[in-house]
Amino acid sequence: MKLLSKFILRSIGLVLIGVVLCGCVKDIDLNQKEEISLSPDVQIDLLIYDIDQSQFKDPSTGNVRNHISDTVRLEFLDDDYIQKDLTSVEFYFRHINTFPHEIESKIRFLSDGNREQFAVNYTIKPGINGNPVTTEQFEFIEENRIHLVRRTIKMVVELEVQPGSAKFEGELDFASKGLFSFEF
Repeated sequence: MKLLSKFILRSIGLVLIGVVLCGCVKDIDLNQKEEISLSPDVQIDLLIYDIDQSQFKDPSTGNVRNHISDTVRLEFLDDDYIQKDLTSVEFYFRHINTFPHEIESKIRFLSDGNREQFAVNYTIKPGINGNPVTTEQFEFIEENRIHLVRRTIKMVVELEVQPGSAKFEGELDFASKGLFSFEF
């Protein structure tokens, strides 16, 4: 008799636990899979350089040039996930200048056919008495202009030194990044 009552109590206990556990489960609607999305952000270094006055000398004549440029290919912009799922980009550009001259910066983003998609232009502040001065610039590209980034494959950085009476000596450090936002 004791054995039978223990069995009945255990059976009732297991049934109650089963009811409680099953009662806490919410039905899963597999038709909602289209509503699930991931929105990661990825930060990518685009171009980093440190230059001094020697990069402004013409190698054939030795004369100082007031304009220099460099082009880098941004191959990752041609990837399938960029073309389909990119929603916005925040570009960040930073110069640390010890040259005693203002420098005009023009950063152009080009298509594979060298057509300009968009540009970011700003003035780099001069260094003061050999002390570095930092210039920062942000450019935010939202969904209404994101097609311009999707068509980009090259970034051209152009620097033009403005005239001044101080001797042209110093360094210019540059860093650029992009914070790419996606929705998958």
